[in-house]
Amino acid sequence: MKITNFYIISIVALLGLSACNNQSADSETEVAIPVSVEDLKPSFIEQTINTTGTVTATQEATLTTEMGGRYYLATNPRTGKPFRLGDQVAKGQVIVKLEDEEYTNNLGLEAKELNLKISEQTYTKQKSLFDKGGVTQSELSNAEVSAVNARDSYALAKIQLEKMKVRAPFKGVITELPHFTAGTKVPSGTEVVSLMSYEQLQMEVNLPEKYINKVEQNQNVRVMNYTLPEDTLQGVVRELSPAISTETRTFKGKLSIENEALKLRPGMFVQAEIILDRRDSVIVIPKDVIVSNQRGKSVFIVQKGTAEQKQVTLGYEDQDKVEITSGLKTNDRLVVKGFETLRDRSKVKIIK
Repeated sequence: MKITNFYIISIVALLGLSACNNQSADSETEVAIPVSVEDLKPSFIEQTINTTGTVTATQEATLTTEMGGRYYLATNPRTGKPFRLGDQVAKGQVIVKLEDEEYTNNLGLEAKELNLKISEQTYTKQKSLFDKGGVTQSELSNAEVSAVNARDSYALAKIQLEKMKVRAPFKGVITELPHFTAGTKVPSGTEVVSLMSYEQLQMEVNLPEKYINKVEQNQNVRVMNYTLPEDTLQGVVRELSPAISTETRTFKGKLSIENEALKLRPGMFVQAEIILDRRDSVIVIPKDVIVSNQRGKSVFIVQKGTAEQKQVTLGYEDQDKVEITSGLKTNDRLVVKGFETLRDRSKVKIIK
């Protein structure tokens, strides 16, 4: 019986010693987890509001004929061909011309121009004679009245003749150009061309009530469109409403967007970022490396081949990044890949 107990005790001792040896071996052969790190450097982050909307032209007009006449489309000096859809026009440029010989003859522009020259010459002569005492004040005044009347008559005739031309009221682009056969007579009031100016665009947005004391006029805006993934246009907050909608709990704003290259077109749906504030020389990290647990937010850094879990406090954030106001410092080696399986004090191997 004593011999049996001796064997049992010996076996238990050997098993215990073996377990200790295995545990020690496991500890010594702990596998280092491969991770990628990023050395933290001072950076910047902006506090923004993301919003969406449709951009519209700052100026648009549909031009109609003021007089009736035979229709002729003017030639675009840039192309040497008649104007067409999409052509750019300068302010004051003639797009459509009307012709009506009877109307033009009745204006008598040439006769009125000649009468103006004669009247002005007569007035100049009478004034010279008056200075020498050769004519009375009444005769000089009559000559002056005749010259003024001739000048007004000639100016009015030019205005009436100008109504036979349709000019661009602003620099813009032709967006509609109804077809009329050259020489066809069209009546007054006929719509002949539509223009838009969109070198600068505008956009109306609805902003959440909580930002009413943060959004201000002239704050910078970035504008993106899915058809222009590589281009970001700049703008500013131009107008803000002080009133909040009781139905949507939002307030209205108007954005002005620079579009000199005409990359955006009126009617496009775009995303805009209103920049409320910017912080420079701060620690900024990717959002997706942050681990959430019962104690709060944390990340992993590497020191001497070991992962250390650091509790962090968050500040400003944008779509992809977030500011760290406490918990990290410059030159910390932040784990950006492989952190999912880490624990505090895990052994790690840094890879690219």
